[in-house]
Amino acid sequence: MIKTWNEIAPRYHKRWAGKNTGPFQSTQKLVSMAKLRPGNIVLDLACGTGAVTRQILAKIGKSGHVIGLDSSQTALTIAKKSIKEKNADFAIFDAEKFEFSQKFDAITCQYALFFFPNATKALANIKKTLKKNGTLAMAVHGAGDSVPYFSSILDSVQKFIPDYLPSGAPDLDRFGTKTNLRKAIVQAGFSNVVIQEYKFWYSPGTFAKYWSDYRKYLAKPLREKLDKLGTKQKTELRKTVLEKTIPYTKNGIIKFPWKVLILSAKKR
Repeated sequence: MIKTWNEIAPRYHKRWAGKNTGPFQSTQKLVSMAKLRPGNIVLDLACGTGAVTRQILAKIGKSGHVIGLDSSQTALTIAKKSIKEKNADFAIFDAEKFEFSQKFDAITCQYALFFFPNATKALANIKKTLKKNGTLAMAVHGAGDSVPYFSSILDSVQKFIPDYLPSGAPDLDRFGTKTNLRKAIVQAGFSNVVIQEYKFWYSPGTFAKYWSDYRKYLAKPLREKLDKLGTKQKTELRKTVLEKTIPYTKNGIIKFPWKVLILSAKKR
């Protein structure tokens, strides 16, 4: 997984995080729900290329401090190049094992909880690292067809390649409903749980561009599986994906809705 993130981080930054487009329209709302103040000490968990970290700095001012953690050295390198403030630090982390001698006023985590193999352990570690009454702010993608940008292709591909996703990989949809997300956070011992649901929009352009960009930006292991399909299968797969995008296409341009859940909670 880390090798994959190192590979795709630059493309991920170029397409989404660096532009605050698509799902990253949520970044400002996430930071707002963290209710940050000048002087706060904040941990940005799975900070990626720094989309959230950058906006945290604007809220906490020069008297505050933010630490961005991520498992990808490539992502952190990109973050460090664009964020030069002296009160921002970055480090490699393991969500289930990181430790700090200090406690944080707030911890943010955008689009990562569903990637953690043991999310229960990660949430316990987050809680341990927060100050009493500290704030947790998280964002996750909606489940299934509420994010057709992903499901249009993924559901289709898995019909042709049943083992497309690695065996034992985390279920990326498991926190994609308010009920499931709230249950996980409450079970982890947090209180005052508030979940806001948003629908953003993203246009990948024409179907031809959407399809070619998917293949272009795909991680190498998945791309290799697609490449092994026969010519007839590839044609059928493309047609299947095209049919799924028709409800979101007008005048030849696709415009996908993108459901996002943003949560805030308090350490008891």
